[in-house]
Amino acid sequence: MMEWYWALAFLLGMVVILMVAGMPIALTFLGANIIGAWFFMGGNSGVIQILSNGFGSLSSFSLVPIPLFLLMGELFFRTGLGMRMFNAIDMLLGKVPGRLSYVTVIGGTGFATVSGSSMGSTALLGSVLVPEMVRRGYKKHMAIGPILGTGGLAIIIPPSALSVLLATLAKIDVGALLVAGIIPGLLLAVLYLITVWIQTRIDPSAAPSYDVPAVPWSTKLRVLLTDVVPMVAVMAFLVAMLLMGWATPSESAAFGALAVIVLGLIYRCLSWEAWRLSVMGSLKVTLMAFLIVFGSATFSQLLAFSGASSGLIQWSTSFDLSPIYMLLAIFMVLLVLGTFMEQISIMMLTVPFFFPLAQSLGFDLIWFGIVVLLALEISFSTPPLGLLLFVMKGVAPAGTTMREIYLAAIPYILCSMFLVALLIVFPALATWLPSYLG
Repeated sequence: MMEWYWALAFLLGMVVILMVAGMPIALTFLGANIIGAWFFMGGNSGVIQILSNGFGSLSSFSLVPIPLFLLMGELFFRTGLGMRMFNAIDMLLGKVPGRLSYVTVIGGTGFATVSGSSMGSTALLGSVLVPEMVRRGYKKHMAIGPILGTGGLAIIIPPSALSVLLATLAKIDVGALLVAGIIPGLLLAVLYLITVWIQTRIDPSAAPSYDVPAVPWSTKLRVLLTDVVPMVAVMAFLVAMLLMGWATPSESAAFGALAVIVLGLIYRCLSWEAWRLSVMGSLKVTLMAFLIVFGSATFSQLLAFSGASSGLIQWSTSFDLSPIYMLLAIFMVLLVLGTFMEQISIMMLTVPFFFPLAQSLGFDLIWFGIVVLLALEISFSTPPLGLLLFVMKGVAPAGTTMREIYLAAIPYILCSMFLVALLIVFPALATWLPSYLG
């Protein structure tokens, strides 16, 4: 029997070689799994067994929320319901200094909450709000930074397809992980608002004030009730169903998608083209997610069969380090990987190792899942290769440099780091709400 470290090097080496060759991440793991099964599990019979087990992983009911959450977010974006909410928040804030930056954080949090898509949220807000803010005299860090920050909130605040995928790969409760993200996500949004407030106090010229038309309170109330409350109510309804035990994550996802469809019909913005684009967009991402689950499940089985995962855990826990230092090491590994890999690839590589290790260290796995999601959220906008940085570059006004985008992201990365510290000191921030689940 091969030593565990040689088995680990062989399997990870195959993944790296196929990735360098330019294969898509899902096919990379599938190819590495087939080669590994042939080598470790006895040729054809091993390949057949590992593929059969992989197909079995796709029959998990916990995967159902993924396409439904994605459809919900696509509909929210394609029908224009998201922009209705933004315009309403813009009207409600009036002449507040740095108003558009606050609109970005508040509206972006709401949009990320309902859409569940970090890239979609960043692309929409960057293309719509950044040019308008620059035209109004805002410095670029006041325009770009809040969008990069709130874009990452879609990973944490439910409904989050990435949370469902992480829970499925880690074999933890999907509903508990979704609910656990509520308090940290909202707290992070508050930290972003404080950051905007501090920046406007340090440099008032960064977000100059300008005249806005006076709006009667009756109009503000009407806009609040028609364009903000229904959108926020969708998320609140989903969370309430989970907390009260009225529905499973799959059922709440179905209700959420149905709620957005009903809103689209009520506001007469659900066109056939919007429906077609929403279905196609959600199907494409769903197919990728299912291929990833297939590849990750078989990869985990190979790691276990070869002894690589158990050997790595025994080796890691043999060091005379406290659990908190091990957690920080895991967190730093995730951040380093995030500088050159996208989030789903990181999850596929690390979940089979890190969650068994976290369990052996005595961590609450739901709490640990939130810490992992925060690490992924930070890596999304970490220079030099965070994915949201390049999404922003693609939609920002001409002449925007990557240096400007990097500098704009730093204060919001520090907010996320501070939240991780709070979670370490006060784990109940992530575990309190899930404790109410039946």
